[in-house]
Amino acid sequence: MKIFSYGSNSAPALGFRFDGRNYSLSGLLRVYYFQSAKILPDEINLKSLLETGLLDLKVLETVVCWAKDKKILEDYRLKKDIKFLLPLWPGKIIALGRNFAEHAKEQGAPVPTEPIIFEKANSSVIGPETPVIYPSFIEKEYGKEARVDHEVELAVVIGKTASRVQAKEAMKYVFGYTIINDMTARNIQALDFKKTQPWFRSKSIDTFCPLGPWIATRDEIKNINNLKLELRVNGVVKQKDSTKTFIFKIPEMIEYITKYLTLFPGDVISTGTPDGIQPLKPGDVMEAEIEGIGILRNKIVKER
Repeated sequence: MKIFSYGSNSAPALGFRFDGRNYSLSGLLRVYYFQSAKILPDEINLKSLLETGLLDLKVLETVVCWAKDKKILEDYRLKKDIKFLLPLWPGKIIALGRNFAEHAKEQGAPVPTEPIIFEKANSSVIGPETPVIYPSFIEKEYGKEARVDHEVELAVVIGKTASRVQAKEAMKYVFGYTIINDMTARNIQALDFKKTQPWFRSKSIDTFCPLGPWIATRDEIKNINNLKLELRVNGVVKQKDSTKTFIFKIPEMIEYITKYLTLFPGDVISTGTPDGIQPLKPGDVMEAEIEGIGILRNKIVKER
């Protein structure tokens, strides 16, 4: 099943894709929980539902089966074209650096022997078909050295609170998967490397974290360790690899991260990018695609 947000930014709603058709999840959940005298918040969003325990994989399955038994599922089918919005506003975004050996090599860096983790500000998040703003200050301050890159990455959406989790138990804490384009001001990152400073600012510029177009639930992906990743710029393939070449697999990531900090429902782990990073310019159109999930499309627009 795929979970998405749709409608307008002022009044978003949740939907789901089931058997190739789109349905209103917001509507079904209101009816389902009304019968048990549970009240949903006025604004239903994925993060709040995960936080309150009102939505998980078991609930999704139960609600769909209930709606089919009651013969009301078709009443909630979305029959018009819909606009997909940002599917989730993450709590925090913990990203892995150099989780593909070839990407480490193209940066002239050693292949890591333990996960390299950093945080990307959630204020940088935007949804599908939303412009990435190429900041005017980058060219003004850095001239020819200015460089902004794309980075296609598989994103893991956490479904329940995770602390000191062992790898063998880690997948129980995963709700689903989506796509992140980990945009990076590469020249600023390089400057911070030289100063031995964190590269947080180069990763967290406003609009530098496209996410979406929806979230594929954990059970939707049969083999998370063998998914094709690809990023195209103006139709030309720039990055191409598979999750089978991850240095650290998802259970290892979760175990390592939760040793140091607690992950909460709605937090996201961005799992690293393959080699092939390239500089972008205003007007470029990026398509980040991951097998079994979809295509995240965003255009680069120069700041006015």
